[in-house]
Amino acid sequence: MANHIDVITNIMNVIVPPFMLIALLLVYPLYLIYKFINFITRLLTSENVAGKVVLVTGAAAGIGEQISYEYARRRARLVLVDVRGDLLGRVVENVRSFGSSDVIAITADVSKEEDCKRFVDEAIKHFRRLDHLVNNAGLARVKLFEEIQNFSDFSYLLDVNLWGVAFGTYYAIPHLRKTKGKIIVMASSVGWYPFPRFSFYNASKAALITFYETLRPRLAIPTLA
Repeated sequence: MANHIDVITNIMNVIVPPFMLIALLLVYPLYLIYKFINFITRLLTSENVAGKVVLVTGAAAGIGEQISYEYARRRARLVLVDVRGDLLGRVVENVRSFGSSDVIAITADVSKEEDCKRFVDEAIKHFRRLDHLVNNAGLARVKLFEEIQNFSDFSYLLDVNLWGVAFGTYYAIPHLRKTKGKIIVMASSVGWYPFPRFSFYNASKAALITFYETLRPRLAIPTLA
């Protein structure tokens, strides 16, 4: 019996790897074509966001700040979230000057589940709806893995980059379903092509991409990552 199992195992070891490689070569290009067509479709059917409620995490600086300005120019109403509450005041003023009719700022740490629930609840209390959730907050740490002496910083990175996004998404989903809203996620190419010295950052973005690709078919909520 053992000999039969060994024979079957050897046959599988010979047959399966080439079969999987061929399947990958056939399926992956089709997947890329689908993604490209989907991207072009979204680009050509740009949504009118005037008056819609958009929640942006990590809004005090960088990409999140600029995203907030773009939404403001399109007359969206905004919920700006960041752990650096002292920096949000300036962004709020700029957002108003760019054309947003209503904006609130919330100081919160996305790595904490209770904070994520709170900023979604406050957004709904103020605006009575939520149309877009922009999961932008994130951290990066540059270090060779073998040189790490304190893992606590990298644990916090994973809490922010993965759990911080998952928490906000979880509490926003019921409200986004009511408005047929959207989830926008700031992923990164390093989730597919890892960059040296960013091992945990790369891992967090890879997890983020897989997480939303897993959720996308079930949510019935458009998700851009």
